[in-house]
Formats: sequence, C-alpha cells, structure tokens
Amino acid sequence: MATAHHLELTPEDLSGNGGIGRYVLLPGSVGRVHRIAKRLEDVDVRSNRRRLDAALGTLVVDGRRIDIAACPTGMGCPSVDIVANELRQLGARRLLRVGTSGSLQRSIRLGDLVIASAAVRDEGTSDAYAPREMPAVADPVWVQALMRAATDLGVGDNVHVGVVHTKDSFFGREFGEGPDGERNKAYMEHLTRCGVLASEMEAAHLFVLGTVFGGGPWSVSELTRRDVPMRCGAVLAAIGDIEDGIIPLDEEQAAEERLIDLALAAVGVLSGWEG
Repeated sequence: MATAHHLELTPEDLSGNGGIGRYVLLPGSVGRVHRIAKRLEDVDVRSNRRRLDAALGTLVVDGRRIDIAACPTGMGCPSVDIVANELRQLGARRLLRVGTSGSLQRSIRLGDLVIASAAVRDEGTSDAYAPREMPAVADPVWVQALMRAATDLGVGDNVHVGVVHTKDSFFGREFGEGPDGERNKAYMEHLTRCGVLASEMEAAHLFVLGTVFGGGPWSVSELTRRDVPMRCGAVLAAIGDIEDGIIPLDEEQAAEERLIDLALAAVGVLSGWEG
C-alpha cells in the first residue's frame, strides 16, 4: 500500500521507534486528536477528505523520544475496521483506543476511567473475521502498561479494569428507544448484573483485529518482545450512564484530559518494556 485511501497516509508516516512503528492512539473524535497533539512535540497534522485527521508527533518521557500518532476512528465498529486496517497495512503495530463510555456499575463514578481487558461482542463487524464464540480480548501487555501507568500517576482508585460492552446501536440498545426498547433495557440490565463495567462502540472489533493479526501463540517470556506483530488495547472515560445521561461538557472534557494523561503514560511504560 503506497497511500491509504481513506487516511491518505503512507508507510513512512507510520514508521518509527526502531522498527515497531508509531504508537497510535485512537480516539473516536477528531477533536480529541487535536487535544492529544497539544501534548506532543514536532507535531505534523495530516488532514484528509474524510476528516480522519492524523497527528504525527513525538512524546518525550524521561529523555526518551517516542514516535506517536493519533487518528480518529469515527463512531462504530465498521469505521474502526477501515481505520485500523489501513493503519495496520501502513505498518502500525501498537494501537490503543482512547475513548468514552457509559458506566454500567454504580461503583464507577462519572469521570472515572476504565481499562478494558475484554469486550462483549454485541456488534456485527467482527463476524467477518472470527466466529461468534471467539472472545474479544485486549492485549494483556497493554492492560498491564495501563495499570502500571495508573499506579505511577497516583490515580489507581479512579481507574477500573474489566470487561466492557461494545454495541452497534447507541439509542436503541443502550437507551431502549424504539419498539424493542424493553428487551434492550433488559439486556443492558443483564450485562450490569454480570459485572460488565461500561458500554461503548468500538473496542470489541479492535480487540478481534489484534488477536487475528497478532500472531502467536506467545509464551509469557515472549509476550513483551518488540516483534509481537500487533497489540490492541483500550482505555475509556466514563462520561455518562443510563439513568443520568452525559455529564456536563466541562466535566466531560476534564475526564478526557485525564484519559489522555493515562494513555500517554501507558505508551511511555510500554515503549520502555519493549526497549
């Protein structure tokens, strides 16, 4: 692939970090891409026809310079399929969703963060890659890096780890609108009783892509090696719930800033482990 059709990027744009390629943060919105870009040095923002603007830059951690990219996925798994696959074909190997979600548990307060260890596949896009019985599981090293970063930042009490829910329908499935509302509400209540932490719209398919293109099997000693071909993870800000809706905009943006803090700190941790 010389130039990605939708992203209008080239393999050279995604190269870096001694052959691993850029660590790529994947928010849903282009606005969050530009907020991530403000944290980086030597930033080059690449616009395109789809408004999937990518920011290329450098993160400096303890004197180390880490090549970073941020690119929006848009909303929903079909859009993730295009963006993540184009990035993969360009050479990106380290993808981290940096998104928002609705809390499903009372213990997760609005504004808290959620590290997704796996996701309920309540979406259809990943069916094109794997049978329904195959779980959507995050790369365990991304999960460890995010947990370490939360500890290092001193925010562990407000960061939760566990299974999240990925859906195709925002209003129908999560908020019970439409003629099948009661069944959808019962489904969401069932997920809550099962201990699912939060609901969002992209992680499950990203995790499936990470598994099917990740190679392996990997032993424990091999898992942190830099030649693992694909790592996909996700960290989410809980900005709403079914009963209370979405928090005010200023609180939402503050939560997203904490989300970006954690994501960039985890990149620093992971890049240190991978050498």
